[in-house]
Amino acid sequence: MIITGLTGWGDHVSLYPQGIKPGEKLAEYAGHFPTVEVDAAFYAVQPKKNYDKWIRDTPERFSFIVKAYQGITGHERGEIPFASKEEMFKAYVDSVRPVMESGKLGMVLCQFPPWFECNKENVEYLRYVRDQLSAFPCALEFRHQSWFEPEFKERTLEFMKDEEWIHSICDEPQIEGGSVPIVMHPTHKEKTLVRLHGRNTEAWKKPAKGEKWREIRYLYDYNDTELNEWKERVQTLEKTSENIYVVFNNNSGRHAAPNAKRFLELADISYDGLAPRQTSLFDEGDFS
Repeated sequence: MIITGLTGWGDHVSLYPQGIKPGEKLAEYAGHFPTVEVDAAFYAVQPKKNYDKWIRDTPERFSFIVKAYQGITGHERGEIPFASKEEMFKAYVDSVRPVMESGKLGMVLCQFPPWFECNKENVEYLRYVRDQLSAFPCALEFRHQSWFEPEFKERTLEFMKDEEWIHSICDEPQIEGGSVPIVMHPTHKEKTLVRLHGRNTEAWKKPAKGEKWREIRYLYDYNDTELNEWKERVQTLEKTSENIYVVFNNNSGRHAAPNAKRFLELADISYDGLAPRQTSLFDEGDFS
């Protein structure tokens, strides 16, 4: 099954009727897509009340891809408010557990930074992370090309399979070191993640600093040729992995939602069990 969604639900203006309140957006989003990536979990370990609300706001068959907290993946953009790694992991696991218990956890996404290269120390840390998050299905995304260089590629994939990591396959600009190629190889028989970051090469080269960087890095509008290429790739992945999650992250210019909708059209995919959606006075069909 191909399960399509977006990163976050707050900024996709094309999905929402005018005047919608921020607290109503997830329920409305769930009328369009059956999954969403919880980006907020990267910046802070979320309180239980947030997950409880998000679980209530979504239908039974909805699923969350929860990003790993930045302290887990070594980004550490700011102070980490935990006395030890053990305390940090416990807080994160306790935070996400309600999603798992609700049956709505698609996976935890561990996205490692561009400086996390392939070496023995980092392999051991990945084992440690997987052990600490053993209660959850976990996806692994690299941002350093060394993991998929010829001398390491097969061993990387075999390691991911042995450790039960879900492969997060990326579409992103190809720059030296700090990006990975498209590696069409599932490592988990039940789940594979595809994340479409866009192909804005010049913005991808810029250092990860400042609001302007965040505004342009994922500025990309996929055309039909590119979306059809991904449709064919994803359909091929279905042969070896039961559920393929496809997440559009190219939202600097608000292209993610329209691109995801177009992808579903091209792949002739529709979903049962979505949430009911609000309608506005001028929605198509109001005058029939």
